[in-house]
Amino acid sequence: MTSSSFQINTNKSESVVQIKGKSQVSGVEESNEVEAEPGPRPKTVQRRLTGERAAFFCKHHDFDSVTFANGESPLKHASDIRLNQSGFQWKYPLWYCKDISLKDCTLFTMARAGIWYTQNISLEDTTIQAPKTFRRSSGIVMRDVTMPNADETLWNCSDIDMEHVSAQGDYFAMNSHRIRARDFSLDGNYSFDSASDINIDHARILSKDAFWNSENVTVRNSTISGEYLGWNSKNLTFENCQIESLQGMCYIDNLVLRNCRLINTTLAFEYSNVDVEAKGYVDSILNPQSGTIRADGFGKIALEPERVDPEKTIIEENSPTSRTR
Repeated sequence: MTSSSFQINTNKSESVVQIKGKSQVSGVEESNEVEAEPGPRPKTVQRRLTGERAAFFCKHHDFDSVTFANGESPLKHASDIRLNQSGFQWKYPLWYCKDISLKDCTLFTMARAGIWYTQNISLEDTTIQAPKTFRRSSGIVMRDVTMPNADETLWNCSDIDMEHVSAQGDYFAMNSHRIRARDFSLDGNYSFDSASDINIDHARILSKDAFWNSENVTVRNSTISGEYLGWNSKNLTFENCQIESLQGMCYIDNLVLRNCRLINTTLAFEYSNVDVEAKGYVDSILNPQSGTIRADGFGKIALEPERVDPEKTIIEENSPTSRTR
């Protein structure tokens, strides 16, 4: 990548600074330099910035109605930046940044790998069309954010707080830690692989192989659909959830279900240590390692003594007064 210097030119005797090489594109001024209006905090308004590193190392600056067009890494190494109604159209827009705020912004499809190695970033009313956003970043806050192409997003990140967020794409949040999500929607396989310290409330997760290799996960008041849920995880808890999963919840150390309904869930709990209080009917159970399973009724139960010790698992029906069917 080439190097360039970032300059803010302000002239308090004029309302707007003159910029060399400026042109008009669809009524919006275009430049490869950043232009700032005078005031206590520099602000760039209604500009189309082009070229690599257009605002490299920018600090303490506001961008309003600005388009970062062709050119990689426009805000690389920036800090204390506020963006409003602005958009990024090319790759690597926010790398090695700190204290960034986006409101009503868009990362377009080619703004790939958009936010890497960044600390303390908030996004509100924002659309991220590009894949591979967020890598090795921390202090991420998202409110009313839509990610229609979230493949390989939120990898190796920490301290993530999401509310009213929807995402579609595979391998979401792999190896990320300390995640909170409320009113969250995800459609994509292999989500939260190797992630830890997760709290999710009021979510809809459509995901094959969700929560594999994860640790310390609690999901409440949610709907989860996808085969092989939670394999090889530790300390996985579901409360007031509806779960649909072929061969779901196997190979888990300390699986807890409270007031959950399991629909079309067969061959469940294989080699898991379980504490299950389900409502409704469980279609089939295969060789849990140990623990207790309670439900309104059961289909096929397999406890094969050559594979597990049947004496270590208690399977019993709820009392008639507590049944929900």
